[in-house]
Amino acid sequence: MTLKECKKEEKADKEFQKKFKFEGSINVLTQMMVDPAATEKRGGGKNLPLRRGEILDVIQFTNQEQILCRNSQRKCKSVGSVALLTA
Repeated sequence: MTLKECKKEEKADKEFQKKFKFEGSINVLTQMMVDPAATEKRGGGKNLPLRRGEILDVIQFTNQEQILCRNSQRKCKSVGSVALLTA
């Protein structure tokens, strides 16, 4: 990983912590896959865009309907738990 990529990741992590009022380091609890049968969603607001079969890193289980996840572009937002399968 280059220095530029490291700085970009650090900046994204700081923005995430500020936006979601998340304290401490960001630890991945598990990984989950978006249901291949689910419809693709564009996201927006606090929801992450979903692509079929995409693997997401789970950061926090917020409640039964929403899970805080990070995608491969390191964007962190909420995802509805009905669209996810365990990977």
